[in-house]
Amino acid sequence: MKRSSHSPADSSNFISIVDNPPEPVRVGKRHGPGVIILALIPITAFALGTWQVFRLGWKTDLIARFEDRLIKPPLPLPPRIDPDAIKDFDYRKVYTEGRLKHEQEMLIGPRIHDGNDGYLVVTPLERGDGASTVLVNRGWIPKDKKTQADRKEGLPRGQVTVEGLLREPWKQNLFTPRNRPERGEFYFPDVRQMAELTGSEAVQTYSKRTIEKRRAFLLVGLRR
Repeated sequence: MKRSSHSPADSSNFISIVDNPPEPVRVGKRHGPGVIILALIPITAFALGTWQVFRLGWKTDLIARFEDRLIKPPLPLPPRIDPDAIKDFDYRKVYTEGRLKHEQEMLIGPRIHDGNDGYLVVTPLERGDGASTVLVNRGWIPKDKKTQADRKEGLPRGQVTVEGLLREPWKQNLFTPRNRPERGEFYFPDVRQMAELTGSEAVQTYSKRTIEKRRAFLLVGLRR
């Protein structure tokens, strides 16, 4: 039998695999969550890095601004204060004079200091001559000094001078119990609440003078 010499390549419809390479065929399977997570890792890392750089710049600028205010000499606390202007004077040194009204003292606590239980002592400072009432956080006392009779040496009489830093009001966290002023129980130095309790406007500063030789707070209220 005579073998045919005809080849498929002789046909005009023949297409070589070199001219038309094969393409992968999709089987309809989607990428799993692992691939998606791997793709999100570099995106998340970039976002966190950008946020950290931004936060570092903000914090550096904030510290520089506060340090500049701290080295300036203290200003006399004016008779009347605009609470909305405190933000522009945050960490600014101020001083004022008046008479401490120990009969209206408030204890905030319990507060732990060096592993010991105690309270922060807040005492109104009456300045007179139509000036605002100032609530002075005079610092921490141990629990066994809660009664004034046990700390008579820490109850100065007459005219006193207080120097401190103007501060914006604190923010209460979710874990701090609510104050019960009607029971004389204060767990958080809520400046606005104390201002309402004394018929004042809410302003606060940090005070340098304390009972137990540690930094405390000066809460300033404007008498209505």
